[in-house]
Amino acid sequence: MSTLAKVMSKFRLAVVQLQVSSVKADNLSRARRLVREAAGQGSKVVTMSQRGISAVQTFCFQEVANQKKGEERRWSQAEDGLMGSIPEEDGGKLYNTCTVFGSDGEMILKHRKIHLFDIDVPGKIRFQESETLSPGNSLSLFDTPFCKVGVGICYDIRFAELAQLYSRKGCQLLVYPGAFNMTTGPAHWELLQRGRALDNQVYVATASPARDEAASYVAWENKGVIRRLKFSEGQLEYLADIRQQIPITSQRRDDLYAVTSVQEGSS
Repeated sequence: MSTLAKVMSKFRLAVVQLQVSSVKADNLSRARRLVREAAGQGSKVVTMSQRGISAVQTFCFQEVANQKKGEERRWSQAEDGLMGSIPEEDGGKLYNTCTVFGSDGEMILKHRKIHLFDIDVPGKIRFQESETLSPGNSLSLFDTPFCKVGVGICYDIRFAELAQLYSRKGCQLLVYPGAFNMTTGPAHWELLQRGRALDNQVYVATASPARDEAASYVAWENKGVIRRLKFSEGQLEYLADIRQQIPITSQRRDDLYAVTSVQEGSS
């Protein structure tokens, strides 16, 4: 067995779907327990949902951002712990931020949600993140012993260009903490995951909070669970085979079109 195969045979990714309440201390306690449980069962990477410790309501962002300072180092329970997104205050601006930590407790990167969720579906849902949040301006990717990972948050998954850039930069796994709603979730959530994976010949993992019918914002996912995705020793080799059999990367017509990153960066 090759070194890569040995490493990949030990790779488990856990997706934590937390029942998020308005009580931040309770959310933190349950999140820590679930992350420890996932790590104890062999998960090497753990991801939570968008706003994994706070209610999905724009008026809560400032309060939660103020409370979270100084707590970030508590989240490294797995070999590479990818936390779900949290409100972050910086320089008087608020961001929807996904923090990634290594096994030593040090932060590897922050991904600030690039595309803000501003939609208005008459009679169903109106949500305007731009009324409170500022957008991030950088790509976010990092290396693990298993593969290179690209990070997006929820609405970021709708923009195929971002996933394509990650694929071109060598990512084999894209992770999107999310919180799709009851209007767009049934129609688009799974479809977008499959689309990003197929278009870019990558694996895609997503996390959503568990559904709470009594909340002002009801997430589409319907159970609070830990889902574990085990990468077998042959999956990256399989990915390489697919890219060779259907070589879309080399077949792109760069003389006619191009997707480029204006601002380079990893955090």
